[in-house]
Amino acid sequence: MATMKHASQSGLGGKLPGLMKTLAGAVAGATMALSAVVSAAPATSEVNTTGLAVTDDTVTVGILHSVTGTMAISETGSVQAEKLAIEQINAMGGVLGRKIEYIQEDGASDWPTFAEKSRKLLVNDKVASVFGCWTSASRKAVLPVFEQYNGMLYYPTFYEGLEQSPNVIYTGQEATQQILAGIDWVVKEKGAKTFYLLGSDYIWPRTSNKIARKHIDKLGLKVVGEEYYPLGHTQFNSVINKIKLKKPDVIFASVVGGSNVAFYKQLKAAGIDMTDEKPLVLTISVTEDEILGIGGENIEGAYASMKYFQSLPNDNNAAFVKAFKERWGDDIVIGDVTQAAYLGPWLWKAAVEKAGSFDVDKVRAASPGIELTTAPEGYVKIHPNHHLWSKTRIGNAKTDGQYEIVYETDELIEPDPFPEGYQ
Repeated sequence: MATMKHASQSGLGGKLPGLMKTLAGAVAGATMALSAVVSAAPATSEVNTTGLAVTDDTVTVGILHSVTGTMAISETGSVQAEKLAIEQINAMGGVLGRKIEYIQEDGASDWPTFAEKSRKLLVNDKVASVFGCWTSASRKAVLPVFEQYNGMLYYPTFYEGLEQSPNVIYTGQEATQQILAGIDWVVKEKGAKTFYLLGSDYIWPRTSNKIARKHIDKLGLKVVGEEYYPLGHTQFNSVINKIKLKKPDVIFASVVGGSNVAFYKQLKAAGIDMTDEKPLVLTISVTEDEILGIGGENIEGAYASMKYFQSLPNDNNAAFVKAFKERWGDDIVIGDVTQAAYLGPWLWKAAVEKAGSFDVDKVRAASPGIELTTAPEGYVKIHPNHHLWSKTRIGNAKTDGQYEIVYETDELIEPDPFPEGYQ
């Protein structure tokens, strides 16, 4: 069921002053114009010429993620991050003098439902932007809707690339920033020569592994197995036996959602100790959010290629983690996609204020070049191709459910969603 909630009614209560104090130091350095209060909001007729849900006092956006079904384990953190960002923005005066209200819809881990809910948000609710989706299947399902009705989607998940839409800002990594860089690391640092590719059965794992296979071939190395299983699949003993027979140097895993709980528990039960790195497990899908369900003891020793880990040591991230836990509970964890989802409302706010308008066409035109120095991952900047410049980091899973960062690129990697030779 859809809900609309003003941030001042969202349950922050007495926590908000402390939360904002925590963030004050980080927010002060933002290159986006984050003024504490907008003294005189521009007239609605000036900032909304296309009939969006904008009044003199409010602007309505959409949140569209799975909070039920197999993907809820992965997407709940994105919802929490987007709500936190909205609450913080509202506490600072909102956007163009207007507080953000949101309508939340549940994609329910079902791609046609995502398409239906996105159409509702854009056509019926006339939201100014949508923060949402997780899987590539859900993004592909809603993309024609956003392009038909000229909506703007902020999509937070690392993905396979091979896409560039004028109606999407991709705040997660594409393949060159995650897959290619991760494989290069495991080959150089661990001497890997053989790979077993394992993923869930939909577009992101299949396309990601196609890219991975091409890169492995280019390096003169070998793929010894490749398997896919439906979303929600829980029986992995057969493929684990195949892996034990093939003895690959690396299990390159892109299993998603609740299936991760079964896979890693069964991997350990089968006697594969990931701390021995025989084989080494390199995942591009398991964030701290999933480890909460898997259990740190069941994935200890695995490596992940991401741009963000909760353990990242910088002042921006320390403030973000503290605020997130104050809002959602001390036991909460924060993964890569959660952090990327948090960036969405801030980047949208910056583009709206640069454009001086909520109109989607104007926001789109203003987006390239938008930068944010207060991002928990460090610094982000929107490329003209609507992806973000970012670093690649490798984390090693620990029993406490966190990753120890063992590697990061020296420089930001320019996003290249259509890498030559990998299409």
